[in-house]
Amino acid sequence: MKLLTENVTRVLRMLSAISLVATPALATEQMASPATATDSSISPGSRYGLLNGLDHRSWYGQGNFPEPFLVDDSGLEINETRLDWLHTRAGGQQSDTVSAELEKGFGLLTLELKVPFVREASPGQVSQGIGNLEAGARYPFYQFVSANGFFDATLGAAMEVGIPVNSAVSKNTELVPKIFNDLKVGEDFTIQALFGYSTLLGGGADGGLERFEYGCVFGYSIAHRQLPIPGVQQLIPILELLGETQLNKDDPGHNSLLGNAACRVNLNAIGRVQPRLGLGFVFPLNSNARADVHWGILTSLVFEY
Repeated sequence: MKLLTENVTRVLRMLSAISLVATPALATEQMASPATATDSSISPGSRYGLLNGLDHRSWYGQGNFPEPFLVDDSGLEINETRLDWLHTRAGGQQSDTVSAELEKGFGLLTLELKVPFVREASPGQVSQGIGNLEAGARYPFYQFVSANGFFDATLGAAMEVGIPVNSAVSKNTELVPKIFNDLKVGEDFTIQALFGYSTLLGGGADGGLERFEYGCVFGYSIAHRQLPIPGVQQLIPILELLGETQLNKDDPGHNSLLGNAACRVNLNAIGRVQPRLGLGFVFPLNSNARADVHWGILTSLVFEY
């Protein structure tokens, strides 16, 4: 419980820091055009949903945040399929994960299903099989949009259930309730933050294991008009941070943090289908992560339709 409290405190400090940066800029904007700010911010027609928590002006319901690589997606997806491959190495050990994912939106509710195949190899030993089938859902519950739309934040909740298939790499059920915050700053810069509490159910050495999971995705969208590459609608450099802290068992407090320097390329649509390519380089950011990953390559192919 102490470890969980410390991690929650860290999260609150991060959010406070973002608020300290955003508030002066927003105040300046409102002082510069008080009439516009007042009319836009209190317009009763813009609010809807439970307790009027949502805002029709929010970009969350009108455009897509860039698809992350390592961090779980938190944006609204209407119809999307994707295929990812993650290859990592650490000394004589290597791991390959190939996953297929389907996402379907119903209004602002996004449902997803992910099927991974995992192969882990070390000298003299190979373990492979289908991993947990991951079923998830997410929904926004509060949105804040500044007067001119420069700051656009969406808070939401999500739930993921990992269903074991009793393979060599899938033995325990996993429950992960999450909260997320998707923030757009200006026209091009986005920050997606995700925090979850993972619990493994069932027997074996991992049964009962609890972890605090967190991730952050920084993206900057470069439109075709800014960089006119033939066949490319958007080029999005991405930096990801993905971490987890063990909360119980034999090593409480063990924290592992990975980084991913990546790029997502949104191509021109082919009929109703828009392909989105992605390539990332995965690297450890602390000694605990380095024990499992020295380096990695991640490729991603997304089809939105």
